[in-house]
Amino acid sequence: MTRIDRRQFVGSALAATALTGMPALAQGEPIRIAYIDPLSGPFANVGDNGLKQFQFEAARINASGGINGRKMEVVGFDNKTNPKEAIVQLEKAIDQGFRFVSQGNGSSVAAAIIEAVDKHNERNPNQSMLYLNYAAVDPAFTNDKCSFWHFRFDADADMKMAAMTDYLKGLANIKKVYIIGQDYSFGKAVADSAVAMLKIKRPDIEIVGNELHPLGRVRDFVPYITKMRAAGAQAVITGNWGTDMTLLIKAASDTGFNVPFLTYYGGGLGAPTAMGKSAIGLVKQITEWHANIENIGMDQVVTDFKKLHNLDYYYFRVKVMFDMLAAAMKKANSSDPKAVALALEGLEIDTPTGKAMMQKENHQLIQPLYISTFAENVKFDLENTGFGFKTDVRIEGPATVTPTTCRMQRPAA
Repeated sequence: MTRIDRRQFVGSALAATALTGMPALAQGEPIRIAYIDPLSGPFANVGDNGLKQFQFEAARINASGGINGRKMEVVGFDNKTNPKEAIVQLEKAIDQGFRFVSQGNGSSVAAAIIEAVDKHNERNPNQSMLYLNYAAVDPAFTNDKCSFWHFRFDADADMKMAAMTDYLKGLANIKKVYIIGQDYSFGKAVADSAVAMLKIKRPDIEIVGNELHPLGRVRDFVPYITKMRAAGAQAVITGNWGTDMTLLIKAASDTGFNVPFLTYYGGGLGAPTAMGKSAIGLVKQITEWHANIENIGMDQVVTDFKKLHNLDYYYFRVKVMFDMLAAAMKKANSSDPKAVALALEGLEIDTPTGKAMMQKENHQLIQPLYISTFAENVKFDLENTGFGFKTDVRIEGPATVTPTTCRMQRPAA
């Protein structure tokens, strides 16, 4: 029996829970979320930024009175962007009594957590856990590999690519596209989606390159840019994130490869600094928000976070996740993970950008998306560069919905 299999009687408080059927955490104790993401290694800056924003949102909830009289607490666990290490950290979180876990950086890590949480909950129904996914966007997680115990608060790779290729459909001058991504499930999903959707929407476009590279190991992307130039690429599609995004854009800027980059994470940590002025008008991103969306009442939040951490406020979806989690707990009048999961299904809340709704059938959040372009003369710049993003297109939430193959197995009543 592994450590993750034997959780029925961990600590006196949890033992009492198993015996009495009462909620694991007494009234008044904090509702704790284990944040399991990279806090060391090549993606440590991304994980650290995410942890700061999680704790920022928890503090916001706490300042407004908490949830059902209880405060929220977020504790970081370093998974080093490694699936095996993520499970080690998940076991530590279980040992410490955490009932909610969140992760986002790396769909290979997310797949391991989903499987582990499912097994744990099947064997320990009185100590169930809920996985709140804020950024791992492999479409499989809300399709064939969907789980009752998993909820995703970011649009999946197919939803984003659908919006991106709709936009690309209108750029008649683009005839040759190069696809590049990280060599794991997410990068492959982005590439497959791009190929399939371009074939339908722009059959005249020639895909002159479709390449995967090692995750977090490439230090110089100039050879890749050289291949793009030689292939005559007029635009690049990439799902790269973290240092892989930063270094890819830096190589393009350094070598004067000035073609549109259609990205998922062009505004991610480090990328604006690497892009600089040469990327103005060329780098585009598909996100649920950016700081220069007008008239949504987020200016003070953006300012406060920057003042506190000297970092840009990036994960609007984390705000939505905390607000939706609070609404679900209030609706259920409980912090029991199963009760919260049932309350989350079909839940709809108002957010600064519009309605957000959690689909019951596959636990995928539906919310508005934006395509935006790197620009100057913006109200809120990124990384003190003087540059930021401006909206090209807003896509309403219902228009982002894609078909699902999820056949969810729900726990017994």
